[in-house]
Amino acid sequence: MIYIGVDIGGTSIKTGFVNEQGQIISRFVIKIIKGEEQVATIKKIGEAINQHIKEHDYQDIVGIGIGCPGAINSTSGYCDYSPNLKWEHLDVCGILSEVCHLKVKIANDANAAVLGEVKFGIAKNYRHVVMLTLGTGVGGGLYLDDKLYEGNEGKGAELGHSLLEYNGRLCGCGKRGCLEAYASATALINDTKKAMMENTQTAMWDYVNHDIDQVDGKTAFETAKKGDVIAKKVVEQYINYLSAGILSFCNIFRPEAVILGGGICAQKDYLIKPIEQILKQQNYGIKNTPEVKILVAKLGNDAGILGAAALLFE
Repeated sequence: MIYIGVDIGGTSIKTGFVNEQGQIISRFVIKIIKGEEQVATIKKIGEAINQHIKEHDYQDIVGIGIGCPGAINSTSGYCDYSPNLKWEHLDVCGILSEVCHLKVKIANDANAAVLGEVKFGIAKNYRHVVMLTLGTGVGGGLYLDDKLYEGNEGKGAELGHSLLEYNGRLCGCGKRGCLEAYASATALINDTKKAMMENTQTAMWDYVNHDIDQVDGKTAFETAKKGDVIAKKVVEQYINYLSAGILSFCNIFRPEAVILGGGICAQKDYLIKPIEQILKQQNYGIKNTPEVKILVAKLGNDAGILGAAALLFE
């Protein structure tokens, strides 16, 4: 059996054909054309899938799974709103099904990602999992009681927009105090730049060749490893914010594991060990509750394709 996974990103659409073992046996990429009419984009995906099936003479295709950013109604099959793609009221599943004559399922990309990690990645054999993707924002995914949890209309699990500080920092969603405004890679970069501007002697300036525009999510971590005090403070603050959010999710969902994804996770033990220590010190949210494992997402650049394909395994 073959499962087709479609990973819709901000600039490209990655499609993979996945076997029952979770291996991508072939793939292709379509560039998103800025300003292209939204229905035309979906039809183009379908036509490319049909062509790929024909070229490889694929048989026994179960269907198409789609991971898409934005407010996704997994029940109706619509992308109700995706600000980065500028899609709205788009019948993704209906259009694609009409073009390809296959079953089509869709979910928010972060929801698909946690499902991919449970089916094919780091969280195999776990029944209760929370996933956070730490990138431009903070994405969230929930796998509870052996199934993907999406909430009403599939629009739940927006963990990045849980409240960390009342009336705090302005978030990209327009509210203040969201976890995303403190624990995203964007927030880390902004905090690093702020610390550098306030401390002109920090070694972080040397790390970026005195060009503040070169600051990225690695700047504070890599400089902190070399002993820079200011960088250490930036890293400690970031980890404290992220850990506070995780502790809340431990209390609400009582997961067996929390999976972290995104480029920041390349720091491995420099990120994970302090979080584990904080969680342990705080009794994983409350006394006499089970230990929560902190895991680093395993699927990497294939997470979107495999997560989308995993929708068809449900």
